[in-house]
Amino acid sequence: MRDIRQLGAWRLLMIWVLGFASGLPLALSGTAMQAWLTVDGIDIATIGFLSLVGLPYTFKFLWAPLMDRFEPPLLGRRRGWLVLTQLGLAATLLAMSALSPASDVQGFALLAVLLSFLSASQDVVIDAYRTDVVTPDERGLASSLGVFGYRLAMVLSGGVAMVWADPLSGSGWSWNNVYQVMAGIMLAAAAASLLLLPAVPKDNVAPTSDARNDLKGFAALLLAVVIGYQFTSHVLAPLADRALTPLFPPQAASEVVAKTPAPRLTKAAANLAPAAAVHTQTSGSQPAAAPVDNPNKKKWVDLLSLLLGMAVTVPLAWWAAQKARFETLNRSLGNYFSMEAAGSFLALIILYKLGDAFAGALTTTFLLKGMGFAQAEIGVVNKVIGIWLTIVGALAGGALMLRLGLYRALMAFGVLQLLSNLGFWLVAVSGKGAWSGFTLPAFDWLIVALKDSTQVDYLLLFAVAVENLSSGMGTAAFVAFLMALCNQKFTATQFALLSAFAAVGRVWVGPLSGVLTESIGWPAFFLFSTCAALPGLIMLARLKSRVQALDVPRGVVALDD
Repeated sequence: MRDIRQLGAWRLLMIWVLGFASGLPLALSGTAMQAWLTVDGIDIATIGFLSLVGLPYTFKFLWAPLMDRFEPPLLGRRRGWLVLTQLGLAATLLAMSALSPASDVQGFALLAVLLSFLSASQDVVIDAYRTDVVTPDERGLASSLGVFGYRLAMVLSGGVAMVWADPLSGSGWSWNNVYQVMAGIMLAAAAASLLLLPAVPKDNVAPTSDARNDLKGFAALLLAVVIGYQFTSHVLAPLADRALTPLFPPQAASEVVAKTPAPRLTKAAANLAPAAAVHTQTSGSQPAAAPVDNPNKKKWVDLLSLLLGMAVTVPLAWWAAQKARFETLNRSLGNYFSMEAAGSFLALIILYKLGDAFAGALTTTFLLKGMGFAQAEIGVVNKVIGIWLTIVGALAGGALMLRLGLYRALMAFGVLQLLSNLGFWLVAVSGKGAWSGFTLPAFDWLIVALKDSTQVDYLLLFAVAVENLSSGMGTAAFVAFLMALCNQKFTATQFALLSAFAAVGRVWVGPLSGVLTESIGWPAFFLFSTCAALPGLIMLARLKSRVQALDVPRGVVALDD
């Protein structure tokens, strides 16, 4: 009798489990972390820059070839890397749970970067494993189950976690407690990968290449990144500072103090404050303070330095990989870039979700700090209901694609994504309670409880519903587009490359979002995010015939509508 773990149903069940494991860390380095930073008193611009902890998602294709080429001892290639990355995720979440962001922002940020690196590495292995084990007729169902598990995990780590952490209406847990629970879940995922994961087919073997060249090539990449970072810190950052100084002249210290929000005082400090004020008033006049840098200048200098540094570091890393003969990476990327319009497709991948990326970069902070919604309300509406609507949108998008085809689905769903950004603009200009709302009663569903009733705003619910339904549809078409671009011989590395470029918008708009919001305000920011969706649609229209060609069987000529 065949081992039950080799049956198709068991493989698909484990693909759902892996999808869940893949989705759990994303919110913990994104929206959940953003909520923790917000309630801990971190300013909006800093939160925006801390979204850069997601950078490993952008560059995961650089080390994906190593995970294809090398096999951890005893456990096998796919199982081994899965167990190692999942154990690493559990340990990192546990370490983050022991910190307070307000008291150690740098240490917390470093752990968040490690979390993103391990999460991106886990994604590489899961994408490769799914491709290895499913049969052609199982691919559609396997993809749907993976997305379902992924989104369900985001409901837990991005929505239920907020209800857990709400001190008034939710469970009242600290965010430290929440991250400890998530560490335990990742440990359980590692145990499942070790004990229950079906083996990949025996004919699936690692690609052949010179292992020493691959290791030297990866080391050369790391060296190039270090050189690029040092060059940015010591050369480009001072240049950016000098270039922007005329635009941000120094201010008097009194102006800066007047614009700085008053810190929250402890009871003891509040009792001492009046005495300090009397002392200041009676101690005589003080000499005028010297002018200080405009506080807005540093934010723009950091952003300009970041962009200049990437413009230097990425080409340098590419050159280093070529010179060091990073064979597995070079062969995989060379195969992709030999395809006609490969560069244009990469541009489309970056631009297609750009408007969504801008709108979503600071949504949690906007709802918490900008509009004053409670954590429990945001958790229920934006993260629990919203992600379920995304799942519905993805399923509906997949069904509609059977009729529309790839190009028309990408265009139609892209237009819906653009329009959906106006929902949050409407929230920003209308204000909380503009459409009234309803009271959600308290509940206890074992994994999540709402100990007190909470108000749910109808306008917030409308904006979240429209955004998540359209985003789900767009994601369904977008993933199909990425799959169509991959050469089956290099699926793991090429899918990592394409999905990394897809993450560029989500990762890189964070710093710009924080700076823009403080400069132009929330309503104008959401109008800007709407306009940011236009370049992707224009690029898609220009590539119409090439996208249509991806959607037809080989040997069949695609006809224009």
